[in-house]
Amino acid sequence: MKKVFLTGAAGFIASRAAQLLLEDGVEVVGFDNLNDAYDLRLKQYRLDQLQAMDGFTFRGGDMGRMAEVRPIFEENEFDAVFNLGARAGVRYSIENPHVYLQSNAQGCLNLLELMREFGVKKKILASTSSLYAGQPMPFVETLPVDRPLSPYAASKKAAEVMCYTYHHLFDIDVAIFRYFTVYGPAGRPDMAPFRFIKWIQEGTPITLYGDGTQTRDFTYVDDIASGTILGAQNEGYEIYNLGGGKAPVSLIDLIHHMEERLGKKAVIDWQPPHSADMKDTSANIDKAREKLGWEPQVDLREGLDTTIDWYLDNHDWASQVEIQV
Repeated sequence: MKKVFLTGAAGFIASRAAQLLLEDGVEVVGFDNLNDAYDLRLKQYRLDQLQAMDGFTFRGGDMGRMAEVRPIFEENEFDAVFNLGARAGVRYSIENPHVYLQSNAQGCLNLLELMREFGVKKKILASTSSLYAGQPMPFVETLPVDRPLSPYAASKKAAEVMCYTYHHLFDIDVAIFRYFTVYGPAGRPDMAPFRFIKWIQEGTPITLYGDGTQTRDFTYVDDIASGTILGAQNEGYEIYNLGGGKAPVSLIDLIHHMEERLGKKAVIDWQPPHSADMKDTSANIDKAREKLGWEPQVDLREGLDTTIDWYLDNHDWASQVEIQV
């Protein structure tokens, strides 16, 4: 690859994928609408890191609006499209489903149409493990995922099947990645790792839904980003799980490690389980291992230490980031 179009450039996973691509000499045209789904200070921090690197160009806009994306395809020749931008988050999608369909489904369709028109033959799509709700674990890619529990999951399913349609009709290669609970430095503040670290450090009670025994297959952001880039080598239409590859970890155990590392005891505000939340997640990553040669490199303890170090190093502004529960 020489040049790629990458959406969600100021987002958590996309910004790290962009950094790895740039370090490998690939030109990246990054695209983001810099919405206020969460505190913009984090998005601006990530974007500042990218804009300091050679080969990066930033364009603002909304991929749900064709007119805002088309000029970029008219001005560039792309080898691949990394469709990593999306509205994320299960709970807020129940409150505002329209914005999720506009960004995640319509945005995906707009990109596919532009790829067809301008002859771009490779697409990488970020999807979600939320699609596996109610299925037996560990989740494998061949499981039926036709009963999404939230508009967020439904919008991602819509994007996946639309990609298949364009693969079938127009021979566009597609690699879809279902991510499992991604964490790391400069992570999303609506995700447990960031907000738990912040709350423990400042002595604010942790809002915890359920009894804390629910488990997640935590995966470090660098592993997710490197796996996503490997999708550019594949041909056809393939779906891959990217997860930690080890036994899932309960939220209460996650909190205990943070307490130990920060030297502070968490105060927990126990809340009833949320109907849209999955009780447990666990990824079968055999397919990504065998077809892409991908293997997660960072275990949870190492990844959490790095994440906590980042938070403490950036405490002056990171501690001011607003948390939405």
